[in-house]
Amino acid sequence: MSASLASRIAASFKASFGDIVFGMEDGTVSIFGLVFGVAATTSDTRTVLVAGMTGAIAAAVSMMAGAYLDAETARDQARQHADAVRADVVADETMRNHLVANGVSSEAVDELNALGRRHPNLPRALHLAYDAGDAAAEASPLAHASWMFVADMLAALVPVVPFALLPMSEARYVSITCTATVLVVLGIGRAKIGKRRILSTTLQTLGIAAAAGLAGVIVGNLFA
Repeated sequence: MSASLASRIAASFKASFGDIVFGMEDGTVSIFGLVFGVAATTSDTRTVLVAGMTGAIAAAVSMMAGAYLDAETARDQARQHADAVRADVVADETMRNHLVANGVSSEAVDELNALGRRHPNLPRALHLAYDAGDAAAEASPLAHASWMFVADMLAALVPVVPFALLPMSEARYVSITCTATVLVVLGIGRAKIGKRRILSTTLQTLGIAAAAGLAGVIVGNLFA
């Protein structure tokens, strides 16, 4: 792998980190609930595997499409905002007050206004250049969608794989343990990134999974 390709992948990973975290949490929690709902009503591991794998693939594709559309919509909105920038953006009273409040002198603002009047396209050109640079630092909608699919699919396999390797009686406990481990790591990661309390964030993540698993068991027993 070339250095440039590795750097592009690293950049897209960083820009898509929110999608990755969301995909991992969604994949683990939703499929955990599905698997345990089915496992509560049958002793046939094949049935659990079919349900789990089908749900994992369907959820990953759905989340991938959602991530793509969300990223594409965000880019469209940014482009429309750039196109709507007025030539007298500096002269706007709100903008003027903001600049002055942040230490820009009134004389400097007046000079910017004068420059904008002499070159009406300058403010819009500067804004477009800023947006272009900002967009270049972000992943494309396809990259967002791809990272979402990979994260969701890999995380969804965690509660499913034990049922492919172990008898049903053992697989249930191993699945719970593996899922809880992944969610603890994910909770700690969320806390570190968001500078939140580790314990409360981790317990929140585990609580969501527990609720999904309980809901799956209840629904499974209702329709058994």
